[in-house]
Amino acid sequence: MKTAYMRNQEIILRALEPEDLELMFRIENEPDIWEISNTTMPYSRYVLKQYIETMHNDVYMDKQLRLVIESRKGGHALGMIDLTDFNPLHSRAEIGIVVKEGCRERGIASQALDLLVEYCFRYLHLHQLYAYIASDNMACRNLFSACNFIECGTLPHWLRRECGYQDVVLVHRLSDITFEKPF
Repeated sequence: MKTAYMRNQEIILRALEPEDLELMFRIENEPDIWEISNTTMPYSRYVLKQYIETMHNDVYMDKQLRLVIESRKGGHALGMIDLTDFNPLHSRAEIGIVVKEGCRERGIASQALDLLVEYCFRYLHLHQLYAYIASDNMACRNLFSACNFIECGTLPHWLRRECGYQDVVLVHRLSDITFEKPF
């Protein structure tokens, strides 16, 4: 039986569509997210539209993969999950996730993260996934911990905030899939 990647009973992770422009516009222009995404200015709808149109949705070509988290009941967009800094040589990628206000604390983020991890390890055959999390973002730290990511380091004064500098916790997860050696 074939494995159905990126979907479960409640959600599906799907490619960006032109109709997702407003969702991207709201998420990318949320100032609370800027400090963790290294954004310094708002994105225009024009720039985001071009981004959607030019993405190949091929992680090997784009070195990233942006997916919409969608409810299977009603087809509503609930958030986005990304692979960025994809490095095929070292077989690793960074993960980012945003769930829309009003959709949080319902298990959506953990389901999306589990689905993406399974896809990365079982289909893309990545060896390692990682994320940078602001040290005071306990909800995000708990999410990644619940999905078997391990805190493996702290980057002091990594994020500049209005009140000073913030430490970042680096979390990672190694693939538990082993391959038999040919010899």
